[in-house]
Amino acid sequence: MPETATIPLRNSAVDAYRGLVMLLMMGEVLSFSKVSHALPNSPIWHLLAVEQTHVEWTGMSLHDTIQPGFTFLAGVALPYSIASRKRHHESFARMLLHTMWRSLVLIGLGIFLRSVAAPMTNFTFEDTLTQIGLGYTFAFLLAFARPRWQYATLGGILFAYWLAWALYPLPGPGFDWAAVGVPADWREHLFTGFAAHWNKNANFGQAFDVWFLNVLPRPSRFLYNGGRWTRDAFEPPMRRYLTAGAVLMVAGLVLNVTGICPIVKRIWTPSWTLYSGGVCFLFLAAFTWFMRSPLRTRLAVPLVVVGMNSIAAYLIAHLWEEFLESSFRTHLGMGVLNIFGAAVEPFTLGLLTLATYWLVLYWMYRRKVFLRI
Repeated sequence: MPETATIPLRNSAVDAYRGLVMLLMMGEVLSFSKVSHALPNSPIWHLLAVEQTHVEWTGMSLHDTIQPGFTFLAGVALPYSIASRKRHHESFARMLLHTMWRSLVLIGLGIFLRSVAAPMTNFTFEDTLTQIGLGYTFAFLLAFARPRWQYATLGGILFAYWLAWALYPLPGPGFDWAAVGVPADWREHLFTGFAAHWNKNANFGQAFDVWFLNVLPRPSRFLYNGGRWTRDAFEPPMRRYLTAGAVLMVAGLVLNVTGICPIVKRIWTPSWTLYSGGVCFLFLAAFTWFMRSPLRTRLAVPLVVVGMNSIAAYLIAHLWEEFLESSFRTHLGMGVLNIFGAAVEPFTLGLLTLATYWLVLYWMYRRKVFLRI
């Protein structure tokens, strides 16, 4: 690991990329799908709706890059966090305790956000914050290992995960798909052959969830998931980012095309991990190049404002949406919200809500108020 004294305090490319990821998430309030449904003959609104919607099962849309991007950036930021704490002469034990505390807080926040308006605590682990929290302490420990052990661990995890699903028995010919939440009009997305081991709600992950999630207190028994749903000291190694991105994407595509392991985000298949990781590396490379120019750096400030306060942005997006939209409807009235037409009203309302999110984050940015865990 390079000497901590030479490590920059922040990487603006990481902040900008994180800002893009958070804006994509907060941008759900723009409701492109609703507008596209109201204007079915508009190819522009249709394209926007497609890219703001998760794919049904296999593949990737722009919206599908949010969760891997947020998770990827948590890993990218980890060496900077460790270097900062070393700079302040923190012991390994103290850093480990802080990491474990951060993991617990992230897990708790994710469960809390999934429990808003629920009749009781919703012990689910599909929220991005919860998933980051579950792996954060392990990633911290792995950061102190030699690179060859890091690569070996990555390969071992991906192979073991793939093998568990590959060995799980396929459903029989009389399998009741409706009982596991797969309606008849969705079954066109089911795989055949060896890839069928990764079919929706008929796989190793489904069996594990039915066992584990029902161990925890729930208002009703869990049956299935609906499916809604290294750094360099001075100069970030952009060529490495590009190379890693290309290699990982190709590896994921090869596994998908050959049928060895399909690319499915909802169950985070190993091929999805490789492919989405490659996409994240390419995004990071693009932002690293973009932020090399002082002019472009200034242009990226709207993203940096959000990226430097990602936890606050995440909480705002999950907790304020209903209140703000209700307030705009009450105080502005439908006459104002329909100024561009009734069909575009969800977008207009979402734009006002998103602007409010950003203005609050900008206020926090100007006053150096950053929510940290």
